[in-house]
Amino acid sequence: MKVLVVVSSPNADGLTAACGEAARQGIVDGKSPARVINLNEFKLRRCAVCNGGWGPCRTKHRCQLDDDFAQVQEMFQQAEGYVWVTPVYFGEPSEPFKAFFDRLRRCEATKKDGKKSILSGKPTVCVAAAGGSGNGAVHCLAEMERLVKQLGAHAFDYIPITKATREYQLETIHDGLSAMSTPKPPEQTMPLSARKGSRSGGRSKRRIGRRR
Repeated sequence: MKVLVVVSSPNADGLTAACGEAARQGIVDGKSPARVINLNEFKLRRCAVCNGGWGPCRTKHRCQLDDDFAQVQEMFQQAEGYVWVTPVYFGEPSEPFKAFFDRLRRCEATKKDGKKSILSGKPTVCVAAAGGSGNGAVHCLAEMERLVKQLGAHAFDYIPITKATREYQLETIHDGLSAMSTPKPPEQTMPLSARKGSRSGGRSKRRIGRRR
């Protein structure tokens, strides 16, 4: 599983960066490739609500603003799972996080008539890092939860972390991503009904054999 780790903090040595690294290491330990990007390093303008809100994002599912958005959107399409890590500012995700995801939502959540979001069904872990006061992490995760649902992704976990919980929550992030990224045996990916039928069939044959 190719997992895209998206962080959005200007601080390369802060709590958000540590969360991104814990996620990356968990993915690697789960025997999957990880790609880490920082939205602060891309040129991402806020949504211009073009044509009264009916721009090409609503019809062609692409943004007409000339910046790095299309490049990051392509990374989302190529990934098979995600980790979204944001610092908590005023109880909300960071400004670069909101700037990008506002535009991604307009492009992907508007698909219909059989077209699916590029995030559809892909497992996603959301991390809210409240490194200052420690307040607002839960409210921030609630906003991230709405994005997960609107974009059609699959919620794997929501993890709040503060300075006080740093030590054990970094382990939680690592272990969660390791679990999400570890390839599953074929039996675990089969429908439950098929697995039950297979086991039932095996028992029936053994009983028939004993009668003989």
